[in-house]
Amino acid sequence: MSYLKRLKTIFAIVFVFILTLAEAKPPELTAASTKSKLEEILKAHVTHQEFNTEIAKRSLENYLDELDPTKTYIIDSEVVKYTSPSDELLNSLVVQYKKADFSLFEEIYGLMIKAIRRRNEIEDNIATTPLPEGVDVAEFKDLKWAKSEQELSERLLRLRALQVTTAEKLETQTKDQFLQRLNKHRLKREDEIIEITSKARQKQVLAHALKAICGALDTHTAYFTPFEANQFMIQVQQRLFGIGAQLRDELNGFAIIRLLDGGPALRCGKLKSGDRIIAVNHEPVVGLDIIEAVELIRGPQGSSVNLTILRELGESEEKFDIQIIRDEIVLKETRFETNTLPFGDGVIAHIRLFSFYQDPNYSSAMDIKNSINEIKEKHKVKGVILDLRNNAGGVLPQAVAVTGLFIKKGIVVSIKDNHGTIQHLRNFDGNISWNGPLIVLTNRGSASAAEIVAQTLQDYGRAIIVGDDHTFGKGTYQTFTLETANASNINPQGEYKVTRGLYYTVSGKSPQLTGTKSDVEVPGSLSMLEFGESHGKFPLENDFITENFEDTLNDIHPFHRGKMIRVYKTDLQEKINLYGPYLETLKVNSENRVALNQNYQNFLKEINKEEFEEDEVEKFGQNDLQLEETVNIMKDLILLSTESTPQAA
Repeated sequence: MSYLKRLKTIFAIVFVFILTLAEAKPPELTAASTKSKLEEILKAHVTHQEFNTEIAKRSLENYLDELDPTKTYIIDSEVVKYTSPSDELLNSLVVQYKKADFSLFEEIYGLMIKAIRRRNEIEDNIATTPLPEGVDVAEFKDLKWAKSEQELSERLLRLRALQVTTAEKLETQTKDQFLQRLNKHRLKREDEIIEITSKARQKQVLAHALKAICGALDTHTAYFTPFEANQFMIQVQQRLFGIGAQLRDELNGFAIIRLLDGGPALRCGKLKSGDRIIAVNHEPVVGLDIIEAVELIRGPQGSSVNLTILRELGESEEKFDIQIIRDEIVLKETRFETNTLPFGDGVIAHIRLFSFYQDPNYSSAMDIKNSINEIKEKHKVKGVILDLRNNAGGVLPQAVAVTGLFIKKGIVVSIKDNHGTIQHLRNFDGNISWNGPLIVLTNRGSASAAEIVAQTLQDYGRAIIVGDDHTFGKGTYQTFTLETANASNINPQGEYKVTRGLYYTVSGKSPQLTGTKSDVEVPGSLSMLEFGESHGKFPLENDFITENFEDTLNDIHPFHRGKMIRVYKTDLQEKINLYGPYLETLKVNSENRVALNQNYQNFLKEINKEEFEEDEVEKFGQNDLQLEETVNIMKDLILLSTESTPQAA
């Protein structure tokens, strides 16, 4: 993804919030509780069980990135002692940690406060300075700390020029509005660092230290403030409580940009996109930060909230109040979707799964199973495309359950913990929802549980993987201190997830770092990007274990093994060579089609450019060339597979 695209994405995230955010205040941390929490994390971690000088060095790097991720505040000379720490400093930090002393982190925090005040002076000085032209986005990749205040001033000017360019491309607001909004959010973040009380400041220091040290262990171990923990659970469950709307800060109110399907805001029938919220429960919200406004709007399920709305009517405005009962919103559009494509006397089913989710009422496996059954009732299904592109994972048992829709009984994934103990997760249900031609469509955004499903189905020979050359490469598993069934009871000190070990599919391979390899490569919009586990900070190395196609049940206690054999050891999934004879033909046919498709060729040239943006794909005649070619591969596969029957490997 180009840097400009990343900026646009970041700005979109900053300005759009779902109306169910938790309270964004410092967690209730003390130095003692911070040390205790870190000891829990280290004890559980797969690789690092102690805070040593290497972790200390990484932590300092992370802490500075936490405070000044854009490197637009601090100057190199101020942080060189932390970015190139001496052995004496690192040893001192280890000793301090053992005493639950985080004073070095407080020292750096104080440095950031001074840097914020300097930044505001610079902003005032350059407010009327003409913006430079021809700013190259490459300048902002892999930034180093500015060497001087003059260099920092120049960087801020050039960044503003880039922001103006972005504003002009967004075409949703004026340049002045855009820059005002950026400035407002910058000042809000700065105020959170500077203006809080000394007691709250200490909590902020400890929260940032927790984040920095957790991130030093590996890419995926992380600490969450209560606010962030709430958002994490929303992502896992794809469900939330609120009014079901998305807002954007318009400076003169908060514009409703979308009403979520099934949410109370849509059900009431009185709101529409473009309406501006100017008061909540008769308290004015104009001028508040969007998070502050959201805190007023959110509340328990079944409670009511009064919104004061302004609606544009030509050259005039209508003002009215509306009472809405807060409710649960299930984000179905971010869970999965299905459609059918006609082929011959039947259809090809396309199932897009965006995450692996589970809550008391819904799960990814059950929803997919029901969808397949509904399609089979209405149509003659010829083949199924399971689309896992940009699926970043989710609940591990759901990866097992989704895989089980397409295989008989057997091992799906194995996990090895920090003690070297291996546990196998199995599919116990021999009832297959679909046993015909199956393609799993992946890209470099397919990660974790998505890689388990794709690689296991590939291992058994049950499916062909089509898409980018490889997937994301996340082969580690984490445990989270907050259970999905208890998501409303968030610890006021915050929660954490910690990497406990690696996972391996039935072949014994782990996708860690390497990703899952495609059988037929079909490039998509992520194909040329430096994207994946190998590009993250401090990733763990790849590993492998013995294959487990023959399940010995050796991880099961002998007392239970006998009982388990009776219900499990029949109707096991064999390793089959179902599609092997056709792979070369499928590859050649696909390569020929892509070579002759001028839209695709133009697309391939475009994604090789530094400034390619994913939404530019629409210029090439259709929205999803990668899916279109995958459908063609499925048509070939259906025709080829009707000529023979599967053979055991």
